Amino acid sequence: MELTVGAAARQTGWSARMLRYLEDSDLVVPTRRPSGYRVYGVRELNQLRSLRELRARFGVELTDVAFAARLRHEPALRDAVHTWLSGRESALEWEQRKHEKLLAA
Repeated sequence: MELTVGAAARQTGWSARMLRYLEDSDLVVPTRRPSGYRVYGVRELNQLRSLRELRARFGVELTDVAFAARLRHEPALRDAVHTWLSGRESALEWEQRKHEKLLAA
């Protein structure tokens, strides 16, 4: 099964404009015919449906999903975020110990 962007939009409930945005964001990338037209197959249609379910179930925005995808493909970014989160957790632990000492005094 191969659907054009308009047919894929009708079948999945996304707008054709949103499908182009998702492609630009590298979230759902259809194949292209030699003429340059986008072609959505079963894989892409399933991705579009599951993306809608993911957003509804967890309340995430497309930018959140796009950032998560970047973390998978950009090790330096992933490491930087991990380091920042580790430091943040340490600060929280420090605050907790400080409050425990105040309460014990």
